[in-house]
Amino acid sequence: MKRNIILYVVLILLAGTFTACGGKKQQGSGKEKFIVGFDAEFEPYGFKNEKGEYVGFDLDLAQEVSNRNNWELVKQPIDWDVKDMELSSGAIDCIWNGFTINDREDKYTWSSPYVNNSQVFVTASASGIKDQAGLAGKIVAVQKDSSALAALNSEENKQLKDSFSKLLEFSDYNTAFMELEMGTVDGVAMDIGVAKAQMSSRNQEQFIILDEFLSGEQYGVGFLLGNEELRDAVEKTLMEMLEDGTFMEIARKWDLQDSVCLGE
Repeated sequence: MKRNIILYVVLILLAGTFTACGGKKQQGSGKEKFIVGFDAEFEPYGFKNEKGEYVGFDLDLAQEVSNRNNWELVKQPIDWDVKDMELSSGAIDCIWNGFTINDREDKYTWSSPYVNNSQVFVTASASGIKDQAGLAGKIVAVQKDSSALAALNSEENKQLKDSFSKLLEFSDYNTAFMELEMGTVDGVAMDIGVAKAQMSSRNQEQFIILDEFLSGEQYGVGFLLGNEELRDAVEKTLMEMLEDGTFMEIARKWDLQDSVCLGE
């Protein structure tokens, strides 16, 4: 009896070992999970629509990559402030959400750049602010841990930042835009693609994008440093999508065709 109990315990432990070795295999589906971390309020790259569904340009790309590799896509919304912890813990496989490569080159294993992007300021049309000089003495909003914040904290833009009366950091751009609508802030520094998406979902005539760019950057898919195997699989599929026209088809769906730089 005692021998049977010991054998039973050993079998349970072995079963657990084999399950762990199976990696990301989901029980029953036979598919490997591909867990993509994204900011759920970063339209048009990844966001929740009026139906409560997670959609966007990057999520469409990730879905097509998953389909072609027979992976099960898991869309995992994350707090942008703790994205590195999510990645290093294995909770997500990559960060795919308008993620800026510039000044982060050595922190992640990157895909090739696929979008050229610029940081801009959005102001209220009625404010009379027409250029960056007009932001002097004004309250400017920005998202925490964003590329716009990094640009404003750079030495190149120190004088501009110091000219503001305040620089307020918000958890997401939707909240920052609401503050702009209410007049509690005078401008928002943000990605141009996100700015256009936010304006299109509101009364566009209420806002203007200042002509002067704050900075330029490129987006890539960020993987845990050293995870070249998964990066290579995703990149190979993206290049196939570019070659057969699927990549540009998805870009046109989200009106981002003029920003695409994959393969250049």
